Amino acid sequence: MRVLRGYDPRPGADRKHTAGLLAGASGGRSGLRVWTPPRQIAFGRRDAHESGFERAKRITAERGFEPVERDVGGRAVVYPGDTLAFAHAVPLGDDSGPGSIADRYERATETVLEALRDLGADVSSGEPPESFCPGDHSIRVAGGGKIAGIAQRVRDDAALVAGCLVVTRADARDITDATAAVYDALGVPFDATTVGSVAEAGGPGDPKPVVRALEGAFIDDPWGDGDPQIERIDNDG
Repeated sequence: MRVLRGYDPRPGADRKHTAGLLAGASGGRSGLRVWTPPRQIAFGRRDAHESGFERAKRITAERGFEPVERDVGGRAVVYPGDTLAFAHAVPLGDDSGPGSIADRYERATETVLEALRDLGADVSSGEPPESFCPGDHSIRVAGGGKIAGIAQRVRDDAALVAGCLVVTRADARDITDATAAVYDALGVPFDATTVGSVAEAGGPGDPKPVVRALEGAFIDDPWGDGDPQIERIDNDG
């Protein structure tokens, strides 16, 4: 398994590293990345078709975020600086591999839940209504706000299971504020009380141990090909 660490401070260049993991999985090599993306608001494909999309991008820039468009997921996700992203690229086509889309969603959700619980966080699957980046595959503070969403990009020969994870209380506040403004422009319902964090769930308020816990959990996944080969991005911040 190729394990990529670090990030490029340029959002466009940073995204290419994740795309490279998917390309590698198409060639039969699984890949993993858990990192803190540079400050940005990543819009989904559905956002680009909304009448308020250009206004939402202007709001993004006015608030000091770079607007980017991503290939997976449906709605905008705010990355203020300490919020994590994770991407697990897996080859397809092998009967012993990660079967259906539903199988991969279930496995990724359980992997993230296990990693966070090992860190002391009280978390469960699901999300409250009108959350950021709404979707069927989410993780929340038990009885509280959403902290993670998971999506997939699927090719004939590979899949990228990717998600976001809110770690700090400060990022949760920044996400709430920016998401409210952007979703208002897009006409997407949003309840400002539904954003949680790993810290709120009783886990660490520092992204670093969360990164290592997630990385270790995905490396140990039975669908991984083991033997992690660590690579580092030259422009690591």
